[in-house]
Amino acid sequence: MIQGTIKGILAGLCISIGGSVFLSCESKVVGAIFFCVALLAICMFGFALFTGKVGFLAVNHTKTDFRDVLTSLLGNFIGCVLFGLMIQVGAPKLISAAQVICTAKLAQTVWEALIRAFFCGVLMYAAVWIYRNKNSISAIFFCVPVFILSGFEHSIANMFYFAVSGYFTWEALIYIVLIVIGNSVGGLFIPMMLKLCEEKKA
Repeated sequence: MIQGTIKGILAGLCISIGGSVFLSCESKVVGAIFFCVALLAICMFGFALFTGKVGFLAVNHTKTDFRDVLTSLLGNFIGCVLFGLMIQVGAPKLISAAQVICTAKLAQTVWEALIRAFFCGVLMYAAVWIYRNKNSISAIFFCVPVFILSGFEHSIANMFYFAVSGYFTWEALIYIVLIVIGNSVGGLFIPMMLKLCEEKKA
């Protein structure tokens, strides 16, 4: 459990770096492309990112697998809050940019948030599945910019943005929970549909 939490915190560090470069770029396209450094580092180092792990529960769902996913979520939260607060101090110019983003996120309806989170979950599962099974990082450089430029919602990145913005409210917490749910359903969607396509053994 401790190991999973630590790897989750390290994944939170990577997401915080990716989020920082996105907030720093005037061009949303450029920022979305450079955000890829986060998932690339997470996959290469083998860190634990909730949105990259939850979809695989469709195939591997032992108590240990569920525990690993939950500890990664805890570690991601700790990491994003910790490093988000550090960015507040070290790069205060990013606070206003994060506040603009977070204000827009909180203005969404419940269904808008859930649907946008669902599609992000699909893309994150695809990126990590291709990395694991095809030994290719190509999907990372497509799936990450696509979810950002489409306005889809990533729960862990949002934890970082809210930490930087200083929006520590119940409304923000409920919003994050909604995005976690949406990301989870989206991440599980492809593997669950594929399981339905498998031929039943005689």
